[in-house]
Amino acid sequence: MRLVLAAAAVCLAFAAPALAKPPEAPSKIFTARDLFGLEVASDPRIKPDGSAIAYVRSTYDIMGDRAVNTIWLADANGGGQAPIAAGGGSYGSPRWSPDGKRLAYVAAIDGAPQLYVRWMQTGVAARLATLPESPGDIAWSPDGKSIAFTMFIPDEGVTLGSPLAKPDGAKWADPLTIIGKVNYRADGAGYLRPGFNKVFVIDADGGAPRQVTFGAYDDTGPLAWTPDGKAVLFTSSRGEDWERDPVESEVFKITVADGTVAALTSRNGPDFNPVISPDGKTLAWLGFDDKMRAYEDNILYVMPLSGGTPKAITTGLDRSVDAVQWSADNRSLVIQYTDHGVTKLAKVTLDGVVTPIAQGLTPRALDRPYAGGEFTLANNGMVTFTMGDPNHPSDLAVAGKGGTKRLTRLNDELFQGKALGQVTPLAAASSFDGKAIDAWMVTPPNFDPTKKYPLLLEIHGGPYAAYGPVWSSEDQLYAAAGYIVVFSNPRGSTGQGAAFADLIDKDYPSHDYDDLMSVVDAAIAKGSADPNNLFVTGGSGGGVLTAWIVGKTGRFKAAVSQKPVINWSSFVLTSDGYPLYGPYWLGKQPWEDPVGYWAHSPLSLVGNVTTPTMVLVGEEDRRTPPSESEQLYQALQLRKIPTLLVRVPGASHGGLAERPSQLAAENAAIVAWFERYRVK
Repeated sequence: MRLVLAAAAVCLAFAAPALAKPPEAPSKIFTARDLFGLEVASDPRIKPDGSAIAYVRSTYDIMGDRAVNTIWLADANGGGQAPIAAGGGSYGSPRWSPDGKRLAYVAAIDGAPQLYVRWMQTGVAARLATLPESPGDIAWSPDGKSIAFTMFIPDEGVTLGSPLAKPDGAKWADPLTIIGKVNYRADGAGYLRPGFNKVFVIDADGGAPRQVTFGAYDDTGPLAWTPDGKAVLFTSSRGEDWERDPVESEVFKITVADGTVAALTSRNGPDFNPVISPDGKTLAWLGFDDKMRAYEDNILYVMPLSGGTPKAITTGLDRSVDAVQWSADNRSLVIQYTDHGVTKLAKVTLDGVVTPIAQGLTPRALDRPYAGGEFTLANNGMVTFTMGDPNHPSDLAVAGKGGTKRLTRLNDELFQGKALGQVTPLAAASSFDGKAIDAWMVTPPNFDPTKKYPLLLEIHGGPYAAYGPVWSSEDQLYAAAGYIVVFSNPRGSTGQGAAFADLIDKDYPSHDYDDLMSVVDAAIAKGSADPNNLFVTGGSGGGVLTAWIVGKTGRFKAAVSQKPVINWSSFVLTSDGYPLYGPYWLGKQPWEDPVGYWAHSPLSLVGNVTTPTMVLVGEEDRRTPPSESEQLYQALQLRKIPTLLVRVPGASHGGLAERPSQLAAENAAIVAWFERYRVK
């Protein structure tokens, strides 16, 4: 009888379409499904004459659950835009030829990413060669005849013994994997194949690529050609024990014709990102002196390309330089840096005078409000960059003599008619020493200041990173669920000078806890946050601090520690970056200072925890491996503290929010966990 009734219901549905349920009206607030509607601009590349900009435009495919990257061309004067590399693949890394007549880019159409060139006048694009691996760090020669790039070259790796010969047709187990390299795995890549990244050169009209650097070292970009086109600059670490020296690197020059390699820098510390002045006389690059601290600001250095004593020209800025490009006048450079959560561009002269150009740069990432951005500079001085705000992900903008102009508004249609959470600055000072703490508060859509709302403290990772007043999908979803969200830059954060970041050097976590509690108190003092409905979450470094917080106080109703470090000893010996963390973050190796390691491990405080605490981690996380999260989960289970362990299939540390469906599910799980303990 039930089968008959079901069949009848189906017949009625087709026979009487007027009875079908009408489509739901669009939501008036930001929802998880809107994650698939977001668009974002990245990697803007202005044409040398300043007339047009090629950039990567990312949309999200709801059927494939991934970003779809295409290359668009925008008129720098605001005259419109159009796609120039799109459809049936993924496109990125647009790079103009010196005369602006061609555009190189990387496209994955029918397999592995390949190097293409498009002739702009005719619109014809051609693949230059069939490459065995993905090309990166594309750089045109000054005459436009050649293109340099980096590419991974596999080798045999370590061998040990001789395997048996397999009979024809036999189905044997996979062969042994023998690992001998220090750096043998990486977050997002998993276990690394043996081999090294090398520099190649190819004719811009196509042909066979030619490898120009060799040896058992990684050679990386960005690449820079000398103005005479005879040599390419790259970054490498080639010391005797380079794999165990995670900070050291130098700028090298490779003569393309004969393969002669020469080191141009020799300081104790990293030297990278070489750029050469248009007249070919001066080399600029980024770096810092290695003082064995967990954090240092990147400094801009210059010296004659022919050699000489490096000169640091941004020491007076007291901000880390993230990117640099020469101006056409050969006497100044444009730099990017973050200042109190706001990413800015400025011109800096060779004697260190800094003049602001623009601010409000924003990164490609959509999930959390991290500071950042990208820019390039034309020969006429016009700058293009990614710009947004708390209610708009990254768009394309230009800055010149007429000021700043936004060229795209990629998400206006999606946001039309929607009430978003509003982001406002929050004044806060640390209860520990009175230091000002940069903070922001997100209020729910249609916020009513006369009502009380639950408060969610959301903590950034790093810890050497910075939040800012930029778009955050996660915070918007939390706000849409009815939470006031507060985020901040406690001590250890970047963008406030090296001294502020180094307040937690060899002492993390510590008084960053006091800073965060002071931010919560400041938010409560505004009047709308319910002090009896407090919640906390954070990822990576924010996951560390979340686990630390619930071990220090019971004031939060519930917590979610995402991809945390819970035990510094096990973390240092299982993370992909293990050569760095012991000496730089904690000062000693685990066996040299077990007491110090334990004193800063959140696991040491688990005996104090009374807060229901969920743990969330990606199953392929190589930075803070799942074993860290599992230690917290199992310790809480042993103590009978309410807990759940959420594992995100296929997700790495950096890719935890990469798939929109998983980001939506993670956010829903976090909100549901909080709702279990929220006082109604």
